[in-house]
Amino acid sequence: MLVGSAISGPTQPTFRVCRPSTTSRGSPLNPWRRACASVQTLRNSETIRLRPTRFVTEENPNCSTRIHLSNLEKFLQKETPPLPVPPQKDDGSKLGSEKKGRGVLDGLNLAGLWPGSKRVEEMMSPRNLNHLQRLLSRSTEYSPRNILGDRWQEYHGSNDWAGLLDPLDENLRREVVRYGEFIQAAYHSFHSNPATSESASTTPRHVALPDRSYRVTKSLYATSSIGLPGWVDDVAPDLGWMTQRSSWIGYVAVCENEREIARMGRRDIVIALRGTATCLEWAENVRDVLVRVPGDNGSSMGTNGSSRVQPKVECGFLSLYKTPGSHFESLSETVVQEVRRLIELYKGETLSITVTGHSLGAAIALLAADELSRSGPNMPPIAVFSFGGPRVGNRGFADSIKENGVKVLRVVNTHDVITRVPGVFVSEGIDQKLREGETGANVLKVLDEMPWAYSHVGSELRVDSKRSPYLKPDADVACCHDLEAYLHLVDGFIGSNCPFRENAKRSIARLLNEQGSNVKKLYTRKALTLSLDSRARGPIGSIPSCLPSPS
Repeated sequence: MLVGSAISGPTQPTFRVCRPSTTSRGSPLNPWRRACASVQTLRNSETIRLRPTRFVTEENPNCSTRIHLSNLEKFLQKETPPLPVPPQKDDGSKLGSEKKGRGVLDGLNLAGLWPGSKRVEEMMSPRNLNHLQRLLSRSTEYSPRNILGDRWQEYHGSNDWAGLLDPLDENLRREVVRYGEFIQAAYHSFHSNPATSESASTTPRHVALPDRSYRVTKSLYATSSIGLPGWVDDVAPDLGWMTQRSSWIGYVAVCENEREIARMGRRDIVIALRGTATCLEWAENVRDVLVRVPGDNGSSMGTNGSSRVQPKVECGFLSLYKTPGSHFESLSETVVQEVRRLIELYKGETLSITVTGHSLGAAIALLAADELSRSGPNMPPIAVFSFGGPRVGNRGFADSIKENGVKVLRVVNTHDVITRVPGVFVSEGIDQKLREGETGANVLKVLDEMPWAYSHVGSELRVDSKRSPYLKPDADVACCHDLEAYLHLVDGFIGSNCPFRENAKRSIARLLNEQGSNVKKLYTRKALTLSLDSRARGPIGSIPSCLPSPS
């Protein structure tokens, strides 16, 4: 075991701890070929004896020792005191010698520098460097696909995912990440060709699905009810797609692989929706006045006989969902018609409908699921998996979705501000406590009728970007809302009081490529020094944006 200690500064020399006739070659994956410090632990019968150490000043800046100490100092990010030598107590007991050995490492207090992880010296061992090298590589490590069988409805939210979220069930983790990758495919397809032409309505768009068991059956377009002056396109003709009223926003896909259908326990229909990308979509996002939901019967009583708040949703989200384009039907009409067609096509089979989206797509996913639940009798089970979704409607809308049997799982990053808007921010936990009391419930009934009285929907899976050992604690707003960061956090999430999962399988190469400035410098350096593979060498920016996923 190697233990290094260094004190460096503008006027301080660099020291190394060494021992006569003792050398260390280091790990073959370690870029430094020699260790600067070693504490030789010699076992004699059942005792451990520590030999005295001596300090030697090293002035040569080009030597491997100086390089090792410099990098180690950056990793620890603080000065470390010289290594204390515990007193010798050769009492012949194995327990006493083990305590002495631990005392040397405990003096360094390395565990406190990496909360929720292994000690630093263990993390830099050859085994963990191999694990880090795999995470930084483009190679794929497959997670087992367990058979869901008779439990598929439970994983689809029949019991609101009770008992599966904290701690997070392994099968549910895989399903959540898989649906997130369907959204990533929508992002990649849009950015590869963002412009929308008149012929797009008749020509299906190619989507590189992460799961080849599914086939895309329909492209989806969202249209804004507002537009920008024509001179804007004249000023920036190359950015015309940013001001177009209708834009490709996602797709409908259906599972056609019999083995996958048998594994999942049903044939799954997926509706995947990307987040905000164009100027007009951003303009619609800020139209946050609540308006009535079209098609609602306006009844003042709920299904349980209690008083009912009129369901209302954000004006901008509803505009993108309901507005038809010059060459396209509205997103609402397209989704309902395609789902009805697929239900009729696979009539008699066990079906499920899964709507998944990120950011704006998460908001529209709720509108689509709500309308599908009211579009006809005997609808298959409907579930929504949303990532970083904002609030969409008021308490009446949330109650309406629950009454219609739509199950919603919201994946929320604690530090993602998008999940707290629009409307006046009130913690969901505080909201629930207020409703349990008679006085608080009366106050909230008044607030529910206000124009900006928004409320979240469904169950919540809360992750925390500060728990990741790879992301900086002060990661910016964009990183906290990024979809790849969300999938990274879900893949490493065990429970609310647990550290990041040590055996997380999702590669961080794409995270480095998309959020490199928010990844700890240790990993950006390792990405350049470790052998990613023969095709992936080079700067972080050279890593392709579309990489194989662990699913």
